Amino acid sequence: MAIELTPGTWNLDLAHSEVGFTVRHAGISKVRGQFTEAEGTLVVGETLEGSSVQAVVKTASFDSNDDNRDAHVKGADFFDVEQYPNMTFKASGVEGTPEEFKLTGDLTIKDTTLPVVFDVEFGGMAVDPFGATRAGFSATTQISRKQFGITWNAALEAGGVLVGDKVTINVDAAFVLPSN
Repeated sequence: MAIELTPGTWNLDLAHSEVGFTVRHAGISKVRGQFTEAEGTLVVGETLEGSSVQAVVKTASFDSNDDNRDAHVKGADFFDVEQYPNMTFKASGVEGTPEEFKLTGDLTIKDTTLPVVFDVEFGGMAVDPFGATRAGFSATTQISRKQFGITWNAALEAGGVLVGDKVTINVDAAFVLPSN
């Protein structure tokens, strides 16, 4: 089955999307967090290779369901939201099938930009009861937070560290094609 999305610029529908991550905590469990403010565009070209994605995530919108942790993560030890209010992603390439593909691009966190590759799965397309055309995608990648200059940690009494280096970024994105 081939995806046939209408060419044009689709807008991220944040009310039906989630930008989040998981990171190992104390070597024994995973902590999850999400960002509640983001915007993005999906430009659909005539081919998969002619399509692109851009996104901006507001770092101050970080929420892990723990006020103390959220304040620490928003501070200078991690995101430093006062100095770096945005994380950005800009796609530079796509390869694979329309249903499952690799999306390559530049991820910027703080003042560091590095290439990343998201594994993306097309979730489907539908026209909702209000006449809006929607398309959904799930994407995941793994980064080293240290490579982005986020190095804070604390040693554990039994050995190891409090916060893992590997961070898995998960994005479930719904895009809407504006009606003409």
